[in-house]
Amino acid sequence: MSRNLQYVTAHLPMLQVEEEDLEKNPQFSKLLLEMCQFLESHREMRIQRKLWFRSEVIYRLIQEILIELQVKKQEGTITDEENKFQDGLQQCLLVSECSRLLSDPDPDPGSVPLLGLEKQDLHDLLPSQMDVLWLRERLHKQLEDALRKKCFNFLSFHQPETDEEGEVLRAAKALRLATTLEDEKRRLKNEQEKHHEMGELLEKQQEMYPSVLLRCLALLRQAASDLRLQAQTDIDRMNAEYLETKSNAYLLKLRIEELQVLTDTYTPEKVEVHKYIRSNLESAVKSEKTELSASRQILASYEFLGTKFEELVQEYTRLRDKIKDNRWAIQELSKTLP
Repeated sequence: MSRNLQYVTAHLPMLQVEEEDLEKNPQFSKLLLEMCQFLESHREMRIQRKLWFRSEVIYRLIQEILIELQVKKQEGTITDEENKFQDGLQQCLLVSECSRLLSDPDPDPGSVPLLGLEKQDLHDLLPSQMDVLWLRERLHKQLEDALRKKCFNFLSFHQPETDEEGEVLRAAKALRLATTLEDEKRRLKNEQEKHHEMGELLEKQQEMYPSVLLRCLALLRQAASDLRLQAQTDIDRMNAEYLETKSNAYLLKLRIEELQVLTDTYTPEKVEVHKYIRSNLESAVKSEKTELSASRQILASYEFLGTKFEELVQEYTRLRDKIKDNRWAIQELSKTLP
């Protein structure tokens, strides 16, 4: 097995790569090697960042401890042991920072150290070995207490219900807090992605909303028009029925008024008089009909005479007219005579 294949397999174990694949595809082999180098650099960077964070956390905790001791000193409540711990810790911290400044990863052979100092000169300023051991033991205890306190404070902030639980249970939850936060971070990231997707979907729906709204408005307008026409037909039919009923009511009212007028006009006495007059008229009509029937019978007997009867009638009419004329002439002459 070649060195390149071992290197790729070690950094990318999920890939099933054969040596022939690397030999037949040199560009692919180059890409895999560069990817492995990138992953290795990224892994190294994460390790260094983790170490830096750890050092930074410890450094800040030490600074907080020194600040608390300084506050106690100013308030006059600091003990001799705490004062000794503060002075020794500040002295060790100062020597450590100065040593870091003096350290050079690539020193030149003829270069002169800063201010002409060597690390051994700084080490001479440290407390005694016994005091350093005492400081280290006390610092470890205080760092542990400070870290536990911060973890519990953070746990109380994240899970307020744990304040009433025991210290052992809270410590167990604090140990799982990092995993819980990672899970919540992933959940929040997924929800953020879903929210982003929902936002994009909402934007698309907002773009489609006006056209859908216009289509709905057109459908509503068409439905309203159809319903209005149907309703208008029903209204017209109901109006016609209403007018017909109202007309019948007016006619009945007029008939009642007419009957009332007749009732007021023809009293029972007048009705009896009209009945008497009608009886007389019917009797007169009956007699007239009798006379008419007799006259018709006489005329029928005269019709048997034929043309002679007509000549007699004409002669009778001529003589009657002549008599009438003579009477008029006599009357006129009588007027002229004295």
